[in-house]
Amino acid sequence: MSTVREHWGSRIGFILAAVGSAIGLGVLWKFPYTVGQNGGGLFLLMYIVCTIAIGIPVFIAELMIGRRTQRAAVGAFSSLCQGQTAWKVAGWFGVISSFLIMSFYSVIAGWGMSYVLMSLTGFYQNLSEAQIGGVFDTLSHSGSITVFWHFLFTVITMGIVLSGVRKGIEFWSKIMTRALFIMLVVLFLYSITLPGFGKAAEFIFYPDFERFHLSSALEALGLAFFTLSLGQGIMISYGSYMRDSSDIPQMAGIVGVSVILVALLAAMTIFPVVFTFGLSPDAGTGMVFQTLPYLFAKMPGALVLSTLFFTLFVFTALTSSIPFIEVVATNMMELLGWTRTKAVLTAACATFIFGIPCALSSSGELFPEWQAIYGKTFIETIEGLVFVWLVPVGGLLTSIFVGWVVERQISFDEFSEGESNKWLWKLWHFGMRWVIPFVILLIILQKSGLIDVDRLS
Repeated sequence: MSTVREHWGSRIGFILAAVGSAIGLGVLWKFPYTVGQNGGGLFLLMYIVCTIAIGIPVFIAELMIGRRTQRAAVGAFSSLCQGQTAWKVAGWFGVISSFLIMSFYSVIAGWGMSYVLMSLTGFYQNLSEAQIGGVFDTLSHSGSITVFWHFLFTVITMGIVLSGVRKGIEFWSKIMTRALFIMLVVLFLYSITLPGFGKAAEFIFYPDFERFHLSSALEALGLAFFTLSLGQGIMISYGSYMRDSSDIPQMAGIVGVSVILVALLAAMTIFPVVFTFGLSPDAGTGMVFQTLPYLFAKMPGALVLSTLFFTLFVFTALTSSIPFIEVVATNMMELLGWTRTKAVLTAACATFIFGIPCALSSSGELFPEWQAIYGKTFIETIEGLVFVWLVPVGGLLTSIFVGWVVERQISFDEFSEGESNKWLWKLWHFGMRWVIPFVILLIILQKSGLIDVDRLS
């Protein structure tokens, strides 16, 4: 099917769409408690180093693959593999990852939408910490309510993607990403006034060598991949909408630095609240839905603070859920010759249906014996499959592909377009060939339990 490929309307449009995709719940939900569990300052430093040294180079590689071929993930790898059709598998890793992430991502985002409504009604008034934490247990165990919010969030995402690249993804990303920054800055300015701000700053920026291990470094690299939306086919699709004149290394650098700054801002917004009330910074995934609502309830202007925070939570989820549907849909359009409408509707319906077991995983209404057999709930199983295997393996295949399969002249041309510092290409290409595949392989082996780097060190 021969069609004229749609492109980003502006440079800022791509940057805001890419930043919005990269920020997501990884920054607001996973980043703070991962920093907390790994001891703060030294882990944060390692995360920044990994983002710059490993994450941004892979980010560049994915944009290059997309722009060079003007295709989505599967077609892009197929076009560049010089007849080695087996490399299509690397593209499918991204498509499957995006599909599976969307299936449970919309469930978590749906809980955030529920908390916006709950915050507006002041659900936390006159409730103890245990009772407020119990509200989330009730919500997550309510299958019908969770499915309702899962459905609503999927419909909103689908509506945006249906409108196309410029009128849908770019237009709404400009609005939502800017609104996200404004809300985060407002909450950050409020957190500065809290008594726990100084202690939070010390925790985040002061290195704690006793709590940092070699495995923490690998965790930092995994988090860098997660917060940059790598290994999911997203940046290949976004790269395919870029114009030939775009400076890919510069754009990737801007997005990477923006994600780091937003992650720091999110941590400096959440941890002052935690330290103000003397709670543990490594509270885990329950921090957002169980700990923070209780802390908001004890502050002046609780209704405004709680509503603003969970609106921010939903916005971050939405800016990163858009590309999940887009990745699946664009590959359908290219491989099956479908229209955007048919592909987006199919992708959204499929992710919604597959997400129903995720929405019902806590209630036990579907697959009640799942946890007893597999040791985790259904949603935890899918999340582990994606982030332990699919995303890292997808990143590994991408780095090997760009470093060893793609012609050197092609990668040089794409890297150098609009880039005055062409000498950086040699350093980047060396990293893609030798350093990055080795490090990603270590992550996979560590996460899968095949090795324990702390024992090896």
